[in-house]
Amino acid sequence: MTTALPGAIPSPVSPRSRDEVETVADLIEQLGGIPAFRIRMKPLPGTATEQDVIELEAREDRLFELIDGILVEKGMGFKESLIAAFLIEVIRAFVRQRKLGLVTAPDGFMRLTARRVRIPDVAYVSWGNVPGGRVPKEPIPSLVPDLAIEVLSESNTRKEMATKRRDYLGNGSKLVWEVSPDERTVDVYCDPKDPDRAQRLSEGDVIDGGDVLPGFSLPLRDIFAVLDEEAPDALP
Repeated sequence: MTTALPGAIPSPVSPRSRDEVETVADLIEQLGGIPAFRIRMKPLPGTATEQDVIELEAREDRLFELIDGILVEKGMGFKESLIAAFLIEVIRAFVRQRKLGLVTAPDGFMRLTARRVRIPDVAYVSWGNVPGGRVPKEPIPSLVPDLAIEVLSESNTRKEMATKRRDYLGNGSKLVWEVSPDERTVDVYCDPKDPDRAQRLSEGDVIDGGDVLPGFSLPLRDIFAVLDEEAPDALP
């Protein structure tokens, strides 16, 4: 049984129209209170396209999500990448052995709607949700992950993550995991009608794939153990 997390945020208000966004403060509020340095001002907010996303990655090696014509840089960090790499390794081994679908890394763009491009840190897409049952050729394919995993970074806010969950669950994702390296917890979301309702798992718990990845399970201590690794004593 899932429970509401302490301090769970209410559903965000409807996004403001471009005419209502008069100041930078309005823009930051609309995007969930994220730091201003993550908001790209060129091209101007509201005018950006998927081509801008592609060109910025190629030219600057930076990852931006596209939110209603606004470019928002993906929050990233070293410890977050360690956890994402571990989860990719474990989930991909499970999925590949059973020929279930595709597993993507933190640079896997996905078009959820005409105006929303997201980049989950880790994602599993079943073959049934891959158009034509073949690996997409375009840089930003129209894909909705069965499982979307976000590893929280310092610049992510609660409101920002609530919006992401609504994007995933509202467009067909069946499972969302939010992994907190600092708290060493995983919040599991699966209800599109109540996307703020979660089951919180701590380091002593085991997470499973539910109906999305039947038979998959992983102790949380294994996930967070990558943050405590040290060089072998034999090394100079």
